[in-house]
Amino acid sequence: MRRSVAGGEIDDDPGRVDVEAVWRYLSEEAYWERWRDRGVVERQVRGAWRVVGAYDGATGRQVGFARAVSDGESFAYLADVWVAADWRGNGLGGAIVSVMIDEGPGARFRWVLHTRDARGLYVRYGFAAATERVLERPGRG
Repeated sequence: MRRSVAGGEIDDDPGRVDVEAVWRYLSEEAYWERWRDRGVVERQVRGAWRVVGAYDGATGRQVGFARAVSDGESFAYLADVWVAADWRGNGLGGAIVSVMIDEGPGARFRWVLHTRDARGLYVRYGFAAATERVLERPGRG
C-alpha cells in the first residue's frame, strides 16, 4: 500500500525499508531502548509482522518508520514509531499510524504501545490509558 502525504510517501513494503536509516535514528535520536545494537534492530525490522515506512517523495530517503509485532489474528504491538525532525508537523506521523493500524490487515486487532510522548497522536487513533487488567513485566536489560 502506498499513499502520498505532504511531499512524502507512506509505504508498507518491507523490502523498501532502509535498515541503516532506522538504526541511525534509533541509536542516535530515539529515547527508548538505546541498549539495542545494530544486529538487534535489523532482526527486529526483518522479523516484524508488519512495517510501515515514510519516504521523501523527491529523494526516496527514509524519513519515518513504524513496526508491529503480532500474532497475526487479533493482537498487535506498535513499536519504534518515529519521524525525522525535519519532517515533523506535517501529518506524516499520523499517516504512518493510520496505515499501520487502520488500513492494513490489523484493522480489527487490539493494539498496544508504550510511549512517553506523542500521546495526543495516539489518542486520535483510539489508544487510551491501560486498564486495571493490564500487567507488565519490564525487560531486564
